Amino acid sequence: MTVEVLPALGRYDDFFEVVGVKKPGGAGCWCMAYRDSRVPNEERAQYMRDECAQEPGPGVLAYVDGEAAGWCSVAPRSTYRRLMRSRTIPFVDDRDAWSIVCFVVRPAFRRRGLMHELLEGAVAHARASGAEVVEGYPIAIDGGDRVDLISGYVGTRRLFEAAGFTQAAETTGHSGGRPRVIMRRELRDRG
Repeated sequence: MTVEVLPALGRYDDFFEVVGVKKPGGAGCWCMAYRDSRVPNEERAQYMRDECAQEPGPGVLAYVDGEAAGWCSVAPRSTYRRLMRSRTIPFVDDRDAWSIVCFVVRPAFRRRGLMHELLEGAVAHARASGAEVVEGYPIAIDGGDRVDLISGYVGTRRLFEAAGFTQAAETTGHSGGRPRVIMRRELRDRG
Protein backbone atom coordinates (compact mmCIF):
# COMPACT_ATOMS: atom_id res chain seq x y z
CA MET A 1 0.00 0.00 0.00
CA THR A 2 1.48 3.31 -1.11
CA VAL A 3 0.17 6.37 0.75
CA GLU A 4 0.73 9.94 -0.35
CA VAL A 5 -0.70 13.03 1.38
CA LEU A 6 -1.05 16.16 -0.74
CA PRO A 7 -2.58 19.62 -0.28
CA ALA A 8 -6.15 19.89 -1.58
CA LEU A 9 -5.11 22.90 -3.64
CA GLY A 10 -6.29 22.21 -7.20
CA ARG A 11 -7.83 18.88 -6.16
CA TYR A 12 -11.51 19.66 -5.69
CA ASP A 13 -12.67 16.52 -7.54
CA ASP A 14 -10.74 14.34 -5.08
CA PHE A 15 -12.06 16.37 -2.12
CA PHE A 16 -15.57 15.75 -3.47
CA GLU A 17 -14.87 12.02 -3.76
CA VAL A 18 -13.96 11.84 -0.06
CA VAL A 19 -16.21 14.47 1.56
CA GLY A 20 -18.85 15.56 -0.96
CA VAL A 21 -22.50 14.63 -0.73
CA LYS A 22 -23.31 12.33 -3.65
CA LYS A 23 -27.10 12.08 -3.20
CA PRO A 24 -28.89 14.77 -5.27
CA GLY A 25 -30.44 17.25 -2.84
CA GLY A 26 -28.71 15.51 0.08
CA ALA A 27 -27.50 17.49 3.06
CA GLY A 28 -24.03 17.19 4.52
CA CYS A 29 -21.23 18.97 6.27
CA TRP A 30 -18.95 19.50 3.24
CA CYS A 31 -16.36 20.37 5.91
CA MET A 32 -18.25 23.59 6.58
CA ALA A 33 -19.19 23.10 10.26
CA TYR A 34 -16.14 25.04 11.43
CA ARG A 35 -15.60 27.25 8.38
CA ASP A 36 -19.05 28.81 8.11
CA SER A 37 -22.12 26.68 8.76
CA ARG A 38 -24.33 29.58 7.62
CA VAL A 39 -23.50 28.71 3.99
CA PRO A 40 -26.64 27.05 2.57
CA ASN A 41 -26.34 23.39 1.61
CA GLU A 42 -26.80 24.08 -2.09
CA GLU A 43 -23.84 26.53 -2.04
CA ARG A 44 -21.35 24.40 -0.09
CA ALA A 45 -19.91 22.54 -3.08
CA GLN A 46 -19.04 25.81 -4.82
CA TYR A 47 -17.64 27.27 -1.60
CA MET A 48 -15.26 24.34 -1.24
CA ARG A 49 -14.46 24.37 -4.98
CA ASP A 50 -13.34 27.99 -4.48
CA GLU A 51 -11.33 27.05 -1.35
CA CYS A 52 -9.53 24.31 -3.29
CA ALA A 53 -8.67 26.83 -6.01
CA GLN A 54 -6.78 29.32 -3.82
CA GLU A 55 -3.65 29.20 -1.68
CA PRO A 56 -3.13 27.57 0.72
CA GLY A 57 -6.19 25.36 0.13
CA PRO A 58 -8.56 24.02 2.81
CA GLY A 59 -6.64 20.92 3.90
CA VAL A 60 -4.90 17.78 2.73
CA LEU A 61 -5.95 14.58 0.98
CA ALA A 62 -4.56 11.08 1.46
CA TYR A 63 -4.18 8.85 -1.58
CA VAL A 64 -3.81 5.09 -1.31
CA ASP A 65 -2.25 3.63 -4.43
CA GLY A 66 -3.36 6.78 -6.27
CA GLU A 67 -7.00 6.72 -5.10
CA ALA A 68 -8.43 9.53 -2.95
CA ALA A 69 -8.99 7.87 0.43
CA GLY A 70 -8.98 10.48 3.20
CA TRP A 71 -9.25 14.12 4.14
CA CYS A 72 -7.94 16.38 6.91
CA SER A 73 -9.11 19.96 7.28
CA VAL A 74 -6.18 22.21 8.23
CA ALA A 75 -6.00 25.98 7.82
CA PRO A 76 -5.29 29.08 9.89
CA ARG A 77 -7.64 29.31 12.88
CA SER A 78 -8.69 32.76 11.68
CA THR A 79 -10.36 31.12 8.64
CA TYR A 80 -12.70 29.05 10.81
CA ARG A 81 -15.64 31.22 11.86
CA ARG A 82 -16.82 28.73 14.49
CA LEU A 83 -13.40 28.58 16.18
CA MET A 84 -13.04 32.36 16.20
CA ARG A 85 -16.33 32.64 18.09
CA SER A 86 -16.03 29.47 20.18
CA ARG A 87 -17.01 29.61 23.83
CA THR A 88 -15.70 26.07 24.42
CA ILE A 89 -12.32 26.02 22.65
CA PRO A 90 -10.17 28.88 24.00
CA PHE A 91 -7.25 30.64 22.37
CA VAL A 92 -3.90 29.51 23.80
CA ASP A 93 -2.08 32.70 22.76
CA ASP A 94 -2.36 35.50 20.22
CA ARG A 95 -0.71 33.64 17.33
CA ASP A 96 -2.88 32.51 14.41
CA ALA A 97 -2.28 28.80 14.91
CA TRP A 98 -3.17 26.48 12.09
CA SER A 99 -6.11 24.36 13.21
CA ILE A 100 -6.76 20.71 12.43
CA VAL A 101 -10.50 20.31 12.88
CA CYS A 102 -11.56 17.06 11.24
CA PHE A 103 -10.59 13.82 9.57
CA VAL A 104 -12.58 11.79 7.05
CA VAL A 105 -11.49 8.37 5.81
CA ARG A 106 -13.58 6.58 3.21
CA PRO A 107 -15.00 3.29 4.53
CA ALA A 108 -12.94 1.04 2.25
CA PHE A 109 -9.71 2.58 3.60
CA ARG A 110 -10.37 2.57 7.34
CA ARG A 111 -8.21 0.68 9.85
CA ARG A 112 -5.03 1.27 7.85
CA GLY A 113 -3.57 4.10 9.92
CA LEU A 114 -4.55 6.84 7.48
CA MET A 115 -5.39 9.31 10.25
CA HIS A 116 -1.71 9.19 11.28
CA GLU A 117 -0.66 9.83 7.68
CA LEU A 118 -3.21 12.64 7.32
CA LEU A 119 -2.05 14.29 10.54
CA GLU A 120 1.61 14.24 9.47
CA GLY A 121 0.58 15.58 6.06
CA ALA A 122 -1.43 18.36 7.70
CA VAL A 123 1.59 19.36 9.80
CA ALA A 124 3.84 19.34 6.71
CA HIS A 125 1.33 21.46 4.79
CA ALA A 126 1.03 23.98 7.63
CA ARG A 127 4.83 24.19 7.93
CA ALA A 128 5.26 24.65 4.16
CA SER A 129 2.65 27.41 4.28
CA GLY A 130 4.57 29.33 6.95
CA ALA A 131 2.69 28.31 10.10
CA GLU A 132 4.46 28.86 13.43
CA VAL A 133 2.29 26.42 15.35
CA VAL A 134 -0.42 23.88 14.58
CA GLU A 135 -3.12 22.67 16.92
CA GLY A 136 -6.01 20.22 17.06
CA TYR A 137 -8.96 19.69 19.35
CA PRO A 138 -9.25 15.92 19.81
CA ILE A 139 -11.17 13.94 22.37
CA ALA A 140 -9.36 12.78 25.50
CA ILE A 141 -9.99 9.08 26.02
CA ASP A 142 -8.44 6.49 28.26
CA GLY A 143 -6.15 3.62 27.26
CA GLY A 144 -7.88 1.20 24.93
CA ASP A 145 -11.25 2.97 24.75
CA ARG A 146 -12.86 2.62 21.34
CA VAL A 147 -14.15 5.67 19.52
CA ASP A 148 -17.32 5.81 17.44
CA LEU A 149 -17.41 7.59 14.07
CA ILE A 150 -19.48 10.46 15.45
CA SER A 151 -16.85 11.30 18.09
CA GLY A 152 -13.77 10.28 16.16
CA TYR A 153 -13.81 12.85 13.37
CA VAL A 154 -11.76 15.19 15.61
CA GLY A 155 -9.11 12.57 16.38
CA THR A 156 -7.87 11.42 19.78
CA ARG A 157 -5.27 12.79 22.15
CA ARG A 158 -3.24 9.59 21.55
CA LEU A 159 -3.21 10.23 17.80
CA PHE A 160 -1.86 13.74 18.31
CA GLU A 161 0.67 12.64 20.95
CA ALA A 162 2.03 10.04 18.52
CA ALA A 163 2.68 12.91 16.07
CA GLY A 164 4.65 14.98 18.58
CA PHE A 165 1.84 17.21 19.86
CA THR A 166 1.52 18.09 23.54
CA GLN A 167 -1.54 19.15 25.47
CA ALA A 168 -1.64 22.95 25.65
CA ALA A 169 -4.99 23.46 27.37
CA GLU A 170 -8.23 21.89 28.41
CA THR A 171 -11.52 22.96 26.88
CA THR A 172 -15.14 22.85 27.90
CA GLY A 173 -15.90 21.29 24.52
CA HIS A 174 -17.12 17.73 23.98
CA SER A 175 -17.53 15.37 21.04
CA GLY A 176 -19.83 12.41 21.48
CA GLY A 177 -20.01 13.22 25.19
CA ARG A 178 -16.23 12.99 25.60
CA PRO A 179 -14.05 15.93 26.68
CA ARG A 180 -11.85 17.67 24.13
CA VAL A 181 -8.38 19.12 24.69
CA ILE A 182 -6.12 21.46 22.75
CA MET A 183 -3.04 19.67 21.42
CA ARG A 184 -0.24 21.79 19.95
CA ARG A 185 2.97 21.33 18.01
CA GLU A 186 5.46 24.14 17.50
CA LEU A 187 6.76 24.36 13.96
CA ARG A 188 9.29 27.17 14.45
CA ASP A 189 11.54 28.12 17.29
CA ARG A 190 9.98 31.00 19.22
CA GLY A 191 13.44 32.33 20.19
